[in-house]
Amino acid sequence: MNQKKISQGSVLGAILLVAGCSIGAGILGLPVLSASAGLKPTILMFFFSWALMLVTSLLLLEVNLGFTKEVSIVSMAEETLGTIGKAVSWFVFLFLFYSLMVAFIAGSAELFHDCMQEFANVPHWIGSFFLMAVFAIVLYLGTLAVDSLNRLLMFGLIVSYALLLFIGFPHIEVERLYHVDWSASLIALPAMIVCFGYHNLIPSLTTYLNKDRKRLIITLVLGSIIPLILYLLWETLMLGLIPIGKDIQIAIQEGDMTTSLLKRVSGQSSVLQIAQYFAFFSIVTSFLGVALSFVDFLADGLKIPKNAKGKVFLCSLVLFPPWIFSIISPHLFLKALGYAGGYGAVVLFGILPALMVWSGRYFLKKEENPIVPGGKIVLSLIIMCSLGVFATQFYLSNFKD
Repeated sequence: MNQKKISQGSVLGAILLVAGCSIGAGILGLPVLSASAGLKPTILMFFFSWALMLVTSLLLLEVNLGFTKEVSIVSMAEETLGTIGKAVSWFVFLFLFYSLMVAFIAGSAELFHDCMQEFANVPHWIGSFFLMAVFAIVLYLGTLAVDSLNRLLMFGLIVSYALLLFIGFPHIEVERLYHVDWSASLIALPAMIVCFGYHNLIPSLTTYLNKDRKRLIITLVLGSIIPLILYLLWETLMLGLIPIGKDIQIAIQEGDMTTSLLKRVSGQSSVLQIAQYFAFFSIVTSFLGVALSFVDFLADGLKIPKNAKGKVFLCSLVLFPPWIFSIISPHLFLKALGYAGGYGAVVLFGILPALMVWSGRYFLKKEENPIVPGGKIVLSLIIMCSLGVFATQFYLSNFKD
């Protein structure tokens, strides 16, 4: 009996994987983007993003359960939507992951640069190059090295987060939490979508939990609720510490992270210092996970063997282009985060799963029991909501001052 349970994988472990995948760069960007709107609109947008991405993850799970072996999102798209689906998913996958890599590199480099400034005036590119060298070595060494470093970083993340809440909440000015500006509520929406972009884990989780439908559903629901709670507490703390004013608009225009804005407006040095540690741990843990899965995706998709020469090429392909972008424009963090959520994640993890299920149910006539009820009406609603997020990002990118 115990052997059977072990072979089927741990639901708790799977839940933590989903939660860990979701906690990342959004920590650094969301308070800046949501401060103008206030806490109430932010909470509403968070619940909308969580619900939309949870439903689409369940749709993707439904598609995935129809395969007998572990397959990628690209393979699922090819099977259900044909060559066009494969081509679109390939392109959007690359766009999403490169956007995330740009955000991670720009964000972590800025945090590292800020820390180094206390000791010496080091050019920005030197700090980012040092980080890239460290990350490249860890990625080259493979999954075991990434896992070992990630465990240490996760410990730091948990400790710094607990300290931040404990030290920071007494300094909140409650009246700031009553501020509401619904006209600014959509600015943070695309970045919020990224906060629940754990869909790329679903094929691996399906194998890990031995295709147990009930346990997989529990995993996705509970695994997404944990980061939702964490983000809401983080937003409450930050919006209670950050005063409403022109500093927020300056931070948005300059692409500053939450820690940079907090440094500008807060006199609480202890809160700021712990916030910087927490931000660094959160962004680097997400960075390592995304980079490792990106390396594996490119190795499989481009049929590159993971020998010494192949791993050097793959690591260069994953790290070098986004590093160049971050050097050319070091304040790309917020913009890259918006692009990743508003264009990449909402298409790959929103529109495509709905279209795949539509094709599987109504064209290919697959007989799997639907996980998400509601038929064509619900699928149409999911597609329209996803297109709405896409349109929001397009407006923010091209027309919003």
